[in-house]
Amino acid sequence: MPVIADAVPSAGPVLAPSDFKSATPAIVVGMAAAFGGFLYGYDTGTISGIIVMPFFKQVFGDVMVDGKPDLSTGHQSLVVSILSAGTFCGALAGAPLADQLGRKIGMQIALLIFCAGVAMQTASTSVGLLAGGRVVAGLGVGIVSTIVPMYQSETAPRWIRGAVVSGYQWAITIGLLIAAIVNNSTQSYMDTRCYRIPIAIQIGFAFILSVLFFVLPESPRWFIKKGRRDDALRSLARLNSSTADSAIVTTEADLIQKNLDIELSHGTGSYLECFSNNERKYLLRTMTGVFLQAWQQLTGINFIFYYGTKFFARAVPTGNPYHFTIISNVVNVVMTVPGMWWMDFVGRRDVLIGGALWMTVCELIVAVVGTVEPTSNAAAGKSLVAFVCLYIAAFASTWGPAAWVVCGEIFPLAIRAKALSLCVASNWLWNFGIGYATPYLVDPGQGHADLGTKVFFIWSGTCFCSAIYAFLFIYETKGLSLEEVDEMYAYATSFQSKRANGEIRARRIDVEGHSTHVKDDESATESAKRDDVKLATE
Repeated sequence: MPVIADAVPSAGPVLAPSDFKSATPAIVVGMAAAFGGFLYGYDTGTISGIIVMPFFKQVFGDVMVDGKPDLSTGHQSLVVSILSAGTFCGALAGAPLADQLGRKIGMQIALLIFCAGVAMQTASTSVGLLAGGRVVAGLGVGIVSTIVPMYQSETAPRWIRGAVVSGYQWAITIGLLIAAIVNNSTQSYMDTRCYRIPIAIQIGFAFILSVLFFVLPESPRWFIKKGRRDDALRSLARLNSSTADSAIVTTEADLIQKNLDIELSHGTGSYLECFSNNERKYLLRTMTGVFLQAWQQLTGINFIFYYGTKFFARAVPTGNPYHFTIISNVVNVVMTVPGMWWMDFVGRRDVLIGGALWMTVCELIVAVVGTVEPTSNAAAGKSLVAFVCLYIAAFASTWGPAAWVVCGEIFPLAIRAKALSLCVASNWLWNFGIGYATPYLVDPGQGHADLGTKVFFIWSGTCFCSAIYAFLFIYETKGLSLEEVDEMYAYATSFQSKRANGEIRARRIDVEGHSTHVKDDESATESAKRDDVKLATE
């Protein structure tokens, strides 16, 4: 097998599926950290319902529609999308925080910033203060969205890392669902409680996450990067249900250190290094992650999550749009669960390709039905809702979790925080653009495209392009340690990655099998010696 001269040896006896009991702490840690995704999901779902609440429009509305106050397209775009402007900056700020202060302290700072933004939104009675609060809250969410997938990837066992990191996306979907339920409960209030209650309770969620990160162990890979080996050993021991001097812990620490030394021999680990076209393909990896996050947004999913309530109100005028929003969010939560399983058993590459094609078909049907049949046709409206739910199911079980999983594991330790922050910033940049432009694309009015459901022709086309992108650039990384992923990038192409993945895992099994035989032989020898001593004394 062609391996570069300084390739990192395959991980030794780190963890195998049979060691589930030993891996339980690491799995619990990763899933607890995933709660960070809840903040993003809840905020997204909250604003979707708030902007159509009657009293909210009375307070913040600046135009009259059919004799009733409403938000202008400009203010609607601003209020919805401005969070993403803050998250873009927060994502970039997350890298230096995580690298210099650690993953845990970085999270605590992010949550303080987030709570300040929530307080501003809760107190607001003008679009200016509301938008300002969303920018500040966005800074916190952006930092969280950089640190959480990185922390999960660095603490999860390789054989279930896909499911653990997918937990971040699952938490996002749960946040969306809870937001839809809360909005439905408060939307009829004809006072400021209608929007202040959904916004204010986010402080409670942030407090829960702060407590969780206070008790979770720091990333052992961050400790190694900082030269704090003893702390890294203690962290690994907690994650592996072992002791700091055990073979399983010291072997993994040695492997992380060796890989870091090799990475640093190729550069300094700076932002500029992320774009270095060296033999370890840093540029390719950075661009893979940056464009993967862009294509995730270009699936059009946030059209539903930002403007879903408004879309359902137009698609099925006789139905309750809040109920349809809850249904779509239930689909999102439920279908993310099989997606977590598919990550580690089907693989990242096939999941992304298949999911993109699945979404392409569903969105094309929505576009055609919405174009051919008027919204007054009840059957057509229900068909639109049904295929939107199928489209959400496709996203939830494939591109939703897979994009975060891939970005969390393809970068070497030396540049991981910085490269991942660039990927997350890409996600939020496209999120902002789509969130801001969508009302102008969909709504009627002077200077507007007035596409309505025809906008799904655009999303269908971008989904097909995302399938092509996944086919050309995504490596198959399931079942590999982060150090083994680094090794595979050094000598294989995306088309060779499935074969290379199998070869690396087969070699690891051989090494582990040899280690087991050696231990058995050593045990047998020691036993024979004890028997000899016993016979000699009798």
